[in-house]
Amino acid sequence: MKYDYGRPEQGVSFEHANFFSTLECMGHDLIYFDFMTLLAKLGRDGMNRSLIRKVAEIRPDLMFCCLFSDQFDYKAIRSITESGIVTLNWFCDDHWRFDNFSRHWAHAFRWVATTDTWALPKYAGIGYNHALFTQWACNHYHYRRLNLPFEYDVSFVGMAHGDRPKLIARLRDAGIYVVTRGTGWPEDRVRQEEMIAIFNKSRINLNLSNASCRPSFWKRLWRGSRAQLQQIKGRNFEVTGCGGFLLTSPAERLDDFYIPNHEVVVFDNILDLIDKIHYYLGHDTERQAISEAGYNRTIREHTYEHRFTDLFKRMGLHI
Repeated sequence: MKYDYGRPEQGVSFEHANFFSTLECMGHDLIYFDFMTLLAKLGRDGMNRSLIRKVAEIRPDLMFCCLFSDQFDYKAIRSITESGIVTLNWFCDDHWRFDNFSRHWAHAFRWVATTDTWALPKYAGIGYNHALFTQWACNHYHYRRLNLPFEYDVSFVGMAHGDRPKLIARLRDAGIYVVTRGTGWPEDRVRQEEMIAIFNKSRINLNLSNASCRPSFWKRLWRGSRAQLQQIKGRNFEVTGCGGFLLTSPAERLDDFYIPNHEVVVFDNILDLIDKIHYYLGHDTERQAISEAGYNRTIREHTYEHRFTDLFKRMGLHI
């Protein structure tokens, strides 16, 4: 999708700003198939026929996809794969969409990429043996340091779903003012450029790792015990890729990518979160050292250029 959820008024999509942009900046020759815009113009059948014709015409080295919901016809994608074209779909939400989405589409593609390690045995369980584990990252061509002065003590950019408003209210009750942006907050959404500026202008960037509200997560967080681990988010890499200080809730295997309390800081519960915000707001040198270490790790290992290069190599694409 070129536009966020297919809506031009909301600006470009995550996929455009990160996947397409990185591949373009890497120097690949790209043919853009903006399926949501074409769906509105041609209808579902017309859009699928258009895809088949386009692929037959250009015979690409790779058809890189990021499915949304039911816009495509399974047989259309499968026919392209069976014609000898290397096809790959990046599944974004296998933590919660594998059973009702990904498992029904996997066999249409030669390869699939997943950010959920627990999904790998699930793919094997349905007889699919070409699932590749990868992870979110930072598009370092656009997410970058801007050398802006600090304007906010604490910021959170993300949707206001579940109990997130309750958590932010608890922080404000503790005397911590948090700037919030995203769908559901009074200040509403921001475009990519403004989001990057917020990451740069915030002393502390808050990340909440829940994809959607799971009561057990928030109950444990609220009661002061260690919360169950949640999924790694793109924010983990985007904030650090801008040189920002990241204070994040726990996420499974996060320590495979960053050293806690050295490159990023993890909070265990609401009381720990409050304590760490006060601590790091009062220790500029320590906070800035962690920001620097997180930035260096991201640029060295966690850009989408790294991710795509690794995926292509494992797929046997000599690009």
